[in-house]
Amino acid sequence: MPTKKEETTSQAIKLSGKYDYAAGKRKTAIARVRLHKGTGKIIINGKDAKEYIKVNELVSVMKAPLKLVKKAKEFDVSAKVLGGGQSGQAEAIRHGIAKALMEHDPELRTTLKKAGYITRDSRIKERKKYGLRKARRAPQWSKR
Repeated sequence: MPTKKEETTSQAIKLSGKYDYAAGKRKTAIARVRLHKGTGKIIINGKDAKEYIKVNELVSVMKAPLKLVKKAKEFDVSAKVLGGGQSGQAEAIRHGIAKALMEHDPELRTTLKKAGYITRDSRIKERKKYGLRKARRAPQWSKR
C-alpha cells in the first residue's frame, strides 16, 4: 500500500501548455486524451502509463498510433480514462491518440485509417433478455 508521500508524487504528474484534444471510446471505457509537444511520456489519470497499466502488451497497444506515424518521441500524452477494464481503457486511449494526431496533422488520416485506429470499435455487451439467463443463454431444458 503506497504511503501518502508516494501517492501525492504519482498524482502530481501533469502536463501543461498548448495541446490537441480528442476523446476515444471502447466498450464502456471513455478516454479524454491531450497531445502535448514533448519527449514521449504517457500519463494516465495522473500516473505514468507503466504504473497505471501493468500489462506491457497493453502499453504497446496504446502507443501504436504514435509508432505508426513515427512520432513516439515528439509528443507527450496525458489521458483521463473512466469505465471499463484495462484492455478497454488501453484501446480507448489508442483511439483517442489516433484522433488527436489527426487533429494535429490532417494528412495522417489515411495512414491511421488504413491501420484501423480511427474507426470506433462499436462492439459492446448485449443486453439480457427476459425469460433467458443471459443475453442468449436459455434455461436448461429437462425432459422429465
